[in-house]
Amino acid sequence: MCDDTAELPAVELPFATISEHGGVRFLHLDTPWVQGAMLIREPRVIVLEYVQRMMAWMLWRPSAEVAAGHAVQLGLGAASITRFCHSVLRMPRVTAVELNPAVIAACRHGFKLPDNGARLSVVEADAGRWVADAAHHATAQVLNVDLYDHDAAAPVLDSDAFYTQCRDVLAPGGVMSVNLFGRASSFAASAARIAAAFGRNQVWSLTPTREGNTVVIAARGVEVPGREELLSRAAVIEREYGLPARKWLKMVRPYKAP
Repeated sequence: MCDDTAELPAVELPFATISEHGGVRFLHLDTPWVQGAMLIREPRVIVLEYVQRMMAWMLWRPSAEVAAGHAVQLGLGAASITRFCHSVLRMPRVTAVELNPAVIAACRHGFKLPDNGARLSVVEADAGRWVADAAHHATAQVLNVDLYDHDAAAPVLDSDAFYTQCRDVLAPGGVMSVNLFGRASSFAASAARIAAAFGRNQVWSLTPTREGNTVVIAARGVEVPGREELLSRAAVIEREYGLPARKWLKMVRPYKAP
């Protein structure tokens, strides 16, 4: 644990519970809402479609660099992205920031989350405070943001300042993916904040899932290559990592202000 935990506000955090159905293990936080899932026999596979789409940041990085650098996750969920970055991509450094110690315990107990080590650090801390800490600025090549409470009504952190600090965490050329879930008006407001922080020409979104999750990609000074290069990157992602990257290419749209 890090020293940040001593300064966290005294809030009542929900219990983490686990259920299983059809060979899939699910994480819940005091409600029937699914906070994450894992194939019991294939824990490295990303089960939920929106979590797969959060990995679309891979298209924004050259194939030779896609598994390089430092990946950060804000909000651990069932550790799907953390496991993938650590055990499939085998990135040199992976950090996950999670406020609720019950979620960390559940992931270590039931979702194959490895112990902290030379390449993995799971930090019990408030994500807003973590990104605001200048010590973390310009340290990440990848930032995945999935911050919903047990009611899944709106992002827990969604301010102009928060997204600006997320940009600060990224090194030049870094890429962020954000899960936005809920009403169209809520999405538009969140996307506008992200565009204000990153620049309108550095923000894209994928089409929503059936459940209503829309993944937004934002980059720090990335020049998008031509279609042939993107198709080449997508083919590598599918061949090497088993993710539907060519399908993602058909879903991506540049940000347009409402």
